[in-house]
Amino acid sequence: IGIPGTISATTGLVKNANSTWLIGRPLDRDIAVRIGRPVRSANDANCFALSEASDGAGAGAHAVFGVILGTGVGAGIVIDGRIVAGANGIAGEWGHNPLPWPLPWPGGNAPPAEPCYCGKNGCIETYISGAGLVRIYDSLAPGGKSAETIAGLAGSGDGAAARSIEIYASLLARALAHVINILDPDVIVLGGGLSNIKPLYHLVPELWRQWVFSDGVET
Repeated sequence: IGIPGTISATTGLVKNANSTWLIGRPLDRDIAVRIGRPVRSANDANCFALSEASDGAGAGAHAVFGVILGTGVGAGIVIDGRIVAGANGIAGEWGHNPLPWPLPWPGGNAPPAEPCYCGKNGCIETYISGAGLVRIYDSLAPGGKSAETIAGLAGSGDGAAARSIEIYASLLARALAHVINILDPDVIVLGGGLSNIKPLYHLVPELWRQWVFSDGVET
């Protein structure tokens, strides 16, 4: 079962889940008791990355960084077909680093830092999750619209929505440039609800070149 967060090797309980009611709970054991059979669980972004590296958009690549953009922001790392979990089981949790290269707001494209469920302020997740896109749009044209609605409006000529997608793309490009500078993956695959915003696939690779520490970007 793919779950938000992961099972702590120290306590055997869920940690790091943006579905915060799961934190500190023996989810895998509870499900095993309920259904009467063994249960194995893994971080949902790791499952996504492994799937994409096996027979999806990253098939055949040496290093794949699989990103989930939705209510939260997470990622998984797969090298030569194997998940990299890390010594603490948190490899790929780049959504809980601070946004790199912030630009002043208004006028720039980094809204003020917001509290994250993890207890810190300004995590990448707070900028590029669905709630982050909504916050960008509300700063331009308050209205309480959903991320899906904003994406649709951007494609139908709504100026505030189109500008929101541009700002969001810049935030995502900077966050992923940070990953490229550390991991330098062959392929980055996007998943989650926000991965359906088609302009991201040409905007982000154009934008991240200015932050990637290389004379060319083949990612």
